[in-house]
Amino acid sequence: MMFRPSRMLLLATAVALGAGCAVQNPYVRDDGQMRKSTTYGTVGAIAGAAVGAATSSKKDRTKGALIGAAVGAAAGGGYGYYADKQEAELRRSMQGTGVEVQRQGDNIQLIMPGNITFATNSADIAGNFYAPLNNLANSFRLYDQNSIEIVGHTDNVGAHAYNLNLSQRRAQSVASYLMAQGVNGMRITTRGMGPDQPVASNATESGRAQNRRVEINLRPLPNAQY
Repeated sequence: MMFRPSRMLLLATAVALGAGCAVQNPYVRDDGQMRKSTTYGTVGAIAGAAVGAATSSKKDRTKGALIGAAVGAAAGGGYGYYADKQEAELRRSMQGTGVEVQRQGDNIQLIMPGNITFATNSADIAGNFYAPLNNLANSFRLYDQNSIEIVGHTDNVGAHAYNLNLSQRRAQSVASYLMAQGVNGMRITTRGMGPDQPVASNATESGRAQNRRVEINLRPLPNAQY
């Protein structure tokens, strides 16, 4: 049976676009436009499907096209395609935890508010924060081709030096826990910013609550293969 191009296109596109399902479609930007990584991934998938079909026996041609499409999609998409899949997995695993997932180009940011992370004036991880951290550790072990920057933030109540130290200790607590769960410490860096990078006004309680947070920034590792 001849493997028609139209059938190959359908198979390749299905592989390229069906790699991840999430609450928010990871292949469509907020403005409704298709991500570039999806375009490149689809092109790679079609090319891979063609190669897979051409190099397989007649009996295994469909199977070969599917395998070739999957490999081609990943290669064609590069880090953008890789980050799309990771973003989708993170949105799924962080749903309902209070952890916010944001995406800026190739960078993924996780924002963890103070009400789920640490008690007041403490760098000890709160009991209800362990479950989200365990999910993050699982994701970071699975997706191991990006750096992990952990940044602690506080409001402006109290001495600046105290808040700076507290934010660093909180970032280090998160890093230590992730490493204890098997995340490679070579990928992890920590910073404490104290009250120096507020995202809301410190004049109100709700604003101070937003400023008390831990952020994790995921960026591509230099020279990594995707």
